[in-house]
Amino acid sequence: MSNKDTHAREAFPADAPAVVTCGLPYANGDLHIGHLRTYVGGDVYARALESLGQETAFVCGSDMHGTPVAVNAEKEDTSPEEFALAWHEQYEETFPRFDVDFDNYGHTHDATNTELTQEFVRTLEENGHVYEKEIKVAYDPEAEQSLPDRYVEGTCPYCGELARGDECDEGCGRHLEPGEIEEPRSTVTGNPAEYRDQMHKFFRVSEFEEYLSGFLDRLEGTANARNQPRGWLEDGLRDWCITRDMDWGINYPEIDGEGESDLVLYVWVDAPIEYVSSTKQYSERVGSDEYDWERAWREDGEVVHVIGRDIIQHHTVFWPAMLHGVDYVEPRAVMASGFMTLDGDGFSTSRNRAVWAREYLDEGFHPDLLRYYLATNGGFQQDVDFSWEKFRDRVNNELVGTVGNFLYRSLLFAHRNFEGTPEAEVSDEVEARIEEAIDDFAAGVNGYSVRAVGNATVELARFGNEYIQREEPWNLVGEDDEAAAQVIRDCVQIAKAIAVLFEPVAPDTSERLWTQLGEDGSVHDATTDAALEAPPRDFGAPEELYEKIEDERVEELNEKLESRVAEAAADDDAAEEAQDDRTETETDEVDADAQSAVSDLPPVADERIGFEEFQELDLRVGEIVDAEGIEGADELVRLTVDIGVEERQIVAGLKQLHDVDSLPGTRVVIVANLEKAELFGVESNGMVLAAGEDADLLTTHGDAPLGTKIR
Repeated sequence: MSNKDTHAREAFPADAPAVVTCGLPYANGDLHIGHLRTYVGGDVYARALESLGQETAFVCGSDMHGTPVAVNAEKEDTSPEEFALAWHEQYEETFPRFDVDFDNYGHTHDATNTELTQEFVRTLEENGHVYEKEIKVAYDPEAEQSLPDRYVEGTCPYCGELARGDECDEGCGRHLEPGEIEEPRSTVTGNPAEYRDQMHKFFRVSEFEEYLSGFLDRLEGTANARNQPRGWLEDGLRDWCITRDMDWGINYPEIDGEGESDLVLYVWVDAPIEYVSSTKQYSERVGSDEYDWERAWREDGEVVHVIGRDIIQHHTVFWPAMLHGVDYVEPRAVMASGFMTLDGDGFSTSRNRAVWAREYLDEGFHPDLLRYYLATNGGFQQDVDFSWEKFRDRVNNELVGTVGNFLYRSLLFAHRNFEGTPEAEVSDEVEARIEEAIDDFAAGVNGYSVRAVGNATVELARFGNEYIQREEPWNLVGEDDEAAAQVIRDCVQIAKAIAVLFEPVAPDTSERLWTQLGEDGSVHDATTDAALEAPPRDFGAPEELYEKIEDERVEELNEKLESRVAEAAADDDAAEEAQDDRTETETDEVDADAQSAVSDLPPVADERIGFEEFQELDLRVGEIVDAEGIEGADELVRLTVDIGVEERQIVAGLKQLHDVDSLPGTRVVIVANLEKAELFGVESNGMVLAAGEDADLLTTHGDAPLGTKIR
């Protein structure tokens, strides 16, 4: 194993250069705010690294290849290149408007990525990681063409749901190889497809199982990115077909003097290589003395991928195996975001049920408001719901009511009474609180939590409000001017710390605050050390940084959204509506006795979770080996549960519902990857599952070994 894969990880800021990437936007359609969650998250994280003094390149690019681009280009009677370039140019224009500030934004069809991709593949061939094999490929006899990826749809062989091309995106989310889809149909003609034999190239992913197991042990980032791939490894890895029979893509390279193949490379070969290509382009533009892409990718760089949850498999299995196969640096961390819903339901581009990125800006909202909402509304790996009401509440209560309120009242008081920063030293209390905020900020970076990065500042502003309210400097002026100066000096220092620490989340308003304080240069160049440096003596009257969103504005936005959705729904095919909706007759035919039997039960939740989200739960078979009541707690029992690989202490509310002495020896099912909690001073490391108010303990019908994972 290469030293590149095992070098000791030091906390950020590290000596080696960092690379932060975002999953490439697919050049196939407009961006909505659900897409922006990943890109804003990546930008916040990259800025936060730089605030710690970490040398960082933040790179991305448009994903130009693959069958969806070819299919949609054909529908619009244009070439795939022209179609994809048009979307690429729109993304280039949109991201800066949200202050998503990539150091380099390229695309997968440019010369740099084409050359580097072919170099990767040649090296994989030379190192014995690629072979040729005859496989079944879908073919449309009427159109007389092969059907790679999204040109074919049918039934997923694993879960039975509708699958399209290379992914079961309607069901289990698994990557699918050519020939796996059952009951294939051509998306070109709609007719049944047939399978024909054809030679294709395969990457020996199966040879990397031992390496990937160790890689996942080392991998940092969000829990979903670290845990989900374990199941794929346990099931055994299959080799990966890396070629497609189509015209649009990067040609398979010349090998050993043989010319380029008629096949093109699968889109998931060249897409992640764009991370390297974009870093290289950045390095070539600024010079290797400022940023050395080869050190970052070939020696000891710290690579952090910020992606959507739907592409975890590609970034934790295929991509690290490719990197290892060509002796490049493996990723240090993968941060995988949850999905985003709109008013509790999924975004639907076909029904125009979305808040589009450009629409948000056209409505006159500042990008920092949305950046704050996306970065801090729940943990990064959790699903997040957006509504205009929730957006209004977060802006009004936290940005206006907490951050903006503190900044305006304290700086206005400082200007009117001291014409700027009073001549006093920062108190020990406030200095310690700012240092705590800096520590929380750094902990958020090293814990891969953009939410913690943002909350560090909001909590500091909340402290500032409490501090100024407690000390009441308005009552001290004229009575005890020295004490008043001390309080306002502290408040101005807190304001400067907010400018520095909030820059990753709210870069534009932080820069305006920096200017209001009379600071030289740009807050974008400041590191966290500046949060404790003395502010300038003189500054002018402040302006309010955040504006309240009125209820009437929210009503107007909701009416626009509802009208748009209704208009799109009216244009839908009637057959699709019939499939989605049950008729009144069907509803009335539910058996009355069955209705009565379940009338006392809570309704089944309307909100669904994805298969991948369910897989995040680590459910294990266990056995209670010891149980005792917790003193002072009416319901709680301290359990020792054997889960095969270890014994766990779990606190459960079973005392009044079970004979505690009879619990040892009982088989149970536990949630093994639940965060630890403390109940009545006792640590609980997991959760025992039980049904109903009687706490009917879940168990297994047979004798599954302890520790068996429940699927």
